[in-house]
Parts: sequence; C-alpha cells; structure tokens
Amino acid sequence: MSAELKSKSEGHTMVLTLSNPSQRNALGPEMYAAGIEALNGAENSDEIRSVVLVGEGAWFCAGGSLQRLSANRERDPSVQAESIEALHTWIDSIRTFPKPVIAAVEGAAAGAGFSLALACDFIVAARDAVFAASYSNVALSPDGGLSWHLARALPRQLASEWLMLGERVEAQRLHTLGLVNTITENGQALGTALALADRLNARAPNSLASIKELLSDARGAALASQLSQERNHFVRNLHHPNAGIGIAAFLAKETPHYE
Repeated sequence: MSAELKSKSEGHTMVLTLSNPSQRNALGPEMYAAGIEALNGAENSDEIRSVVLVGEGAWFCAGGSLQRLSANRERDPSVQAESIEALHTWIDSIRTFPKPVIAAVEGAAAGAGFSLALACDFIVAARDAVFAASYSNVALSPDGGLSWHLARALPRQLASEWLMLGERVEAQRLHTLGLVNTITENGQALGTALALADRLNARAPNSLASIKELLSDARGAALASQLSQERNHFVRNLHHPNAGIGIAAFLAKETPHYE
C-alpha cells in the first residue's frame, strides 16, 4: 500500500490520517504535498474550524522512510534537499494555519513524526505513547523543526540528551514537561482529540486565530513590539461581529453561537 494522507470531516473538524501502516505511517513527499493542500482547503472553508492529525493503526508516525533515504543517497543531494523543503513547508503551514491543529498520538511518534506532533497546537497522547528524536541512531540530524521546538521547550541539557541519544521518551514525561496537553487511555487519543476540537470549535474563530498568531510571534518579539501586536488584534477582534455575540451572550448568561 502506498503512503497517503486521508481526509474526512467530523462536524466542524477535519481529520487528517497519516496512512502508510505497513511502514508505520512513514512520511514522504506525497504526504507533504497532500498535507499542504488539505490545510489550504481547510483555511478557506467556513465549515472547518479545527484539524486533528492522527496515524492509521497502532503508530502515529515513524518519521522518514529509511528505505527512501537510503535510495536517495545514490541520487543528487538536491533530491533530498527538495524533499526536506517540502516537509518544512508542511510544518510551517501547520504553524501558520489560523485554526487549531491537534495531534492525536497512539503508539510512537519518531523522528519527523515527533516534529510533526510538536508543530501542532495541542498534543493528545495515549498513555503508552512514546516519542523519539531518533536521528542520531542512524547518524543523521533533526529536521521538521524538531531542534527549534525542543530548544524552546526544554533546558539545553535535556534537549541535547533527547537529540543526541535518540532514546524513547514516554508520553507521561512530555506531559510533565508541558509538551503534551492530555494523557488518555490507550486507543482513546482520537476520541479525546475530537472532544477537544469540539470545545475549540465552539469558540470564535477570529479570536483563536489571533491567539495562535500572537503566540507564534511572541518567541522572537521584543515586549514593545508584542504589546503593539496585542493592541492591534484586540481592537480588530472587539469590532468583529463575534465580540458582539460573545459579550451579549455573557451578559445574558446564554451560550454564544459564533460566526
């Protein structure tokens, strides 16, 4: 079976399934392109308010296919460079996508699969899920923004340990460190992620888009610049119809229904 990215709608949530079960949902250029296309479509859809990313079967994602990487060693280096550029475009599209993206992790998220999970806004992981930055096990180095995310989320010594030793890290440890939002029973990651998506879908899309953009920009921004951005977003959202809906519903002690 060839690798593919399956897409379906669950209410206002798009579920994207990494489907390459014989290779533990290993990634490849066809998935990168499909992922970018799916997010572009979801961004332009008023019906889709969130995205859940899940793996088919027992694994979330094993990262890059070692068979493909081995074959690429016999080709011009530009072939692998182009493949990684496509992965990075997908990672960047998740980070800049104006709607919440949730990773539902069962089994293992290894290599670029770990990168993919960390690019999401939320991670829901099964109790027995494991994460591994396993590049150094085969004499490679990280891609997919893994070094960027871990360097910002962890002390340098711990990021060095995970990246240099490539050992598996249990979901509970990531949860303790704040990288995983929710631990759920085995087999329940997707259902829990969809329930989380429903909670997010009930909130104003423009508000969530602003929060996501502000959080993304804050890492590299000076305080004065971030304060200006917060002002601009606040004023714009106050004058959005959804603020009128939300404020009126709150004062009336009713449930708001946002546009």
